[in-house]
Amino acid sequence: MRIATNTILSHQQICHKIKRMAFQVYESNVGEKEVVIAGILENGFVLAKKLKAEIEKIAPLRVVLCEVSMDKLAPIGTIACSLEVSKIQDKSLILVDDVLNSGTTLIYGVQFFLNIPLKQFKTAVLVDRNHKKYPVKADFKGISLSTSLNENVVVSFAKNNYSVFLQ
Repeated sequence: MRIATNTILSHQQICHKIKRMAFQVYESNVGEKEVVIAGILENGFVLAKKLKAEIEKIAPLRVVLCEVSMDKLAPIGTIACSLEVSKIQDKSLILVDDVLNSGTTLIYGVQFFLNIPLKQFKTAVLVDRNHKKYPVKADFKGISLSTSLNENVVVSFAKNNYSVFLQ
């Protein structure tokens, strides 16, 4: 893995952010027995798995994990979920992605779940870039970051060497 000179978050900082987000998710679901964490492939699902592991360390919640896949360049009609609707219905759901940039991926993910009756629906991202073109927000976020539009935020979950950096 190459060393990024524009590192925003180190491995240790990312682990800390995920742990803090886990506490926030638990506080938001303290009366629940079960929550569903839906991670948008690829990195959103990796983050969702890490968030699930942290929640299970601190809370008596049963955490159900599911994958949300979509064509990010043409999301309309391409969204799929690895769980049946009956496993999600009437549950608290957290939709997870790694970076919230324009909001396109998250808004289409939200739209997919709007037809399912849920107890509660929240969103979580590791990095919120503040360049939204859609009215979507992250309820749980690791860091808010103001960048220029021509900069690219990269999240890497390399084994034992997580990082967030600008390209």
